[in-house]
Amino acid sequence: MNAVQIREFGLDTDSYLYGESVPDPVCGPDEVMIRVRYGALNRLDDWVRIGWPGIGLALPHIPGSDFCGEIVEVGSQVAGWQSGQWVTANNGIWCGRCVRCHEGRHNLCDTFGILGESVPGVMAEYVAVPARNLIEIPAGFDLQAAAAASLTYLTAWHSLIKVGRLQPGEQVLVVGAGGGVNVAAQQIARFRGARVLVLASSAAKASRALEEGAAWSLDISGEPRWTRSVRAASGQGGVDMVVDNVGSATLPSSMGALVKGGRIVTVGGTSGYDAQIPVNRLFMNHLSLRGSTMGTQADYEQVMRLVFEGSLSPVVDRVFGARGYGAAIRHLCSGTSYGKVLVDLHDW
Repeated sequence: MNAVQIREFGLDTDSYLYGESVPDPVCGPDEVMIRVRYGALNRLDDWVRIGWPGIGLALPHIPGSDFCGEIVEVGSQVAGWQSGQWVTANNGIWCGRCVRCHEGRHNLCDTFGILGESVPGVMAEYVAVPARNLIEIPAGFDLQAAAAASLTYLTAWHSLIKVGRLQPGEQVLVVGAGGGVNVAAQQIARFRGARVLVLASSAAKASRALEEGAAWSLDISGEPRWTRSVRAASGQGGVDMVVDNVGSATLPSSMGALVKGGRIVTVGGTSGYDAQIPVNRLFMNHLSLRGSTMGTQADYEQVMRLVFEGSLSPVVDRVFGARGYGAAIRHLCSGTSYGKVLVDLHDW
């Protein structure tokens, strides 16, 4: 089959292999084989490309977590699915045997991984996926939107709703505009009945955030010391929750933007992981810092129902052909995109 493959770890965005020499995946007894239509990029794909100690992947490696496609084969132990159905899937990979899996806390599995990270991914003509992860795409639903949704909406939903316990009427600051998780977080917070404030890296993104429904936005390229502006915009001396997936560059300021008793939720650290935390502010203001990764299958099915019914709307920035995968990664990392970057896996 045709596939995109990482040839070697490193910063070179042109070090990908393309071609027909990749063996087709084998459909296991509890899996389905899917012919992939669209794949969507996440920051995870950039981190996998660069590599990090302990990742332990065999090279070459097929990247990609998000997708939509058509079932072409069903494993011998799979019931309820058949060839011809259009599907997408929860990107998490869990064992199904450990205590946390039995409790339904799949994203806390002892051996938890992510499609395209710890196992070969979706940037290929075909991918084999556990049938338990699947969800059917309703007839007539936009396939690009379906491909764009899974990882970012699952991640944002679990972070804000399950871990952060966001309540109607609260105020939420989203640090960063345009990234997939942050776009999803803005929509989920508004759906929940929260007032959304957004920090953006440019005037264009600040304006786009307002168009997408934010109550207030700020271009921090001209105002790097932004905590006072956020506190003033909240009208209550600070926001109730900060969504900060930037990490070391912003976490201290995010703490300063919180009202007493507020909390930060985070699913990553694009600027680095070694944040300097003002511990006195943490305990004196009764703040909390809550981490989150992906979500459970129940979370996934819940948030995807909202996507399919139109309560949440994935934003697609741009679509590249499969052999333009390197250019797609560069576009993702440029900081100019707003929404998800897709790859057309029928366009080789």
